[in-house]
Amino acid sequence: MPAISEDRGAILQQLESSEEAAARLIAGVSRGQMNWQPDQGRSWSIRQCLDHLARTNRIYCQSMLEAIAHPRQKKTGTSAIRPGWFGRWYIAKMEPPVRTRFKTVKKVTPEAEGDGQVALRDFVDSHAAARRVMASWEQMDLNHVRFRNPFVPVLRFSVGTGLLIVNAHDRRHLWQAERVKESAGYRAV
Repeated sequence: MPAISEDRGAILQQLESSEEAAARLIAGVSRGQMNWQPDQGRSWSIRQCLDHLARTNRIYCQSMLEAIAHPRQKKTGTSAIRPGWFGRWYIAKMEPPVRTRFKTVKKVTPEAEGDGQVALRDFVDSHAAARRVMASWEQMDLNHVRFRNPFVPVLRFSVGTGLLIVNAHDRRHLWQAERVKESAGYRAV
C-alpha cells in the first residue's frame, strides 16, 4: 500500500474540486435526467449520488467535530495527514473506479426523486463541516485525534484520515454519477 501524505491546501483543494465537478455534472441536465436510474432502477441517479454524499458527509464530519471538541491528545499543529496502513487500505477501497460495492446504511440512503439544484446545494453545504474540521489544523494534530466511524462503529480513524476518506468518497460517487451520463437510455429521458 503506497504512503499517503496530504497537506492542508491539498485537502481543501480536493473539496473545491469536488464541488466544481458536481456543478459541472448537473449543468444543463433536465430533472428527468437528474433522477434517471440506470440498470433498470438498480443503480443510483446523478441526484441520488449527490444526495448520498451530502447525507454521508454531514454525519461523518459531525463525528469528527465531536472528537475535536474533546481530544484525548493535546499535541498541537498538523504538518500533513499520514494515515496508517488500514486507513490507506480503506481510502483505496473508496477510490474510483469502483471495484468494491458497500451496503448503504438507511440513514444515508438517498431519496428516490428530488431537485438536482437542491442536491448540489446540500452537497456543497456538507463540505462546510469538513472545513470546520480543517479549522482545527493548527490547534491540534489531526493525525492523533481519533473518532469512531459513525457507520461502522468498530472502526476508529484519525480525524486526518477521516478527511481523506471524505474526499475519496466524494470522488467515488462523482465518478459513479458521471457513469450515469454514459449509460444507455440516459439521453432519451
